[in-house]
Amino acid sequence: MKQKKQIGQPDKGGITTVSSRIAYENRWLKIREDIIRYADNLEGLFGIVERNEFAVIAAVSEQNNQKMITLIKQYRYPVGEFLWELPMGMWELKPDATPEMVARGELEEETGLRAGKIVHAGSFYQGAGYTSQKGHVFLATDLTQYRTKREATEQNMSCHTILLADFERMITDNEIKCMVSIAAFGLLRLKKLI
Repeated sequence: MKQKKQIGQPDKGGITTVSSRIAYENRWLKIREDIIRYADNLEGLFGIVERNEFAVIAAVSEQNNQKMITLIKQYRYPVGEFLWELPMGMWELKPDATPEMVARGELEEETGLRAGKIVHAGSFYQGAGYTSQKGHVFLATDLTQYRTKREATEQNMSCHTILLADFERMITDNEIKCMVSIAAFGLLRLKKLI
């Protein structure tokens, strides 16, 4: 998780943090409340969600000369829907794990897949207006199927390997609503990795 802003010193944007406190904290996140002062002395308040960095993984294989991609479908309580997503996650109990370690671990945990080759395609912030959380995008290939290692809280999760063309159609038809999955796919596509 990101550290608090330095109190009393203007940051790159000319904003000075006047005070900072942790308003709420649990195993997965902290909510930090900062009182700030803009360069023109206007004061403001920011509520910032601090979370560990995460990895999102596009596991791509080939079957009968057609590209396939592995998705998970899981119930997301905050929105009350089952969502199609690329495998992703963070390790709240291992904050010093490298992004690649998290990517390999989450891929196997959620799908049972192990990647012979994994490529880091880039990074992005999930929602820079309210959180400092950073995500890392990986392409996983040379896949071998093992058993999943899902956490007890992932009991509503299922794994599906589908045609890459169907995945693209699902994005276009708004069947895939996970912005992280869509952004990761866009990055991989623009970099011509898939």
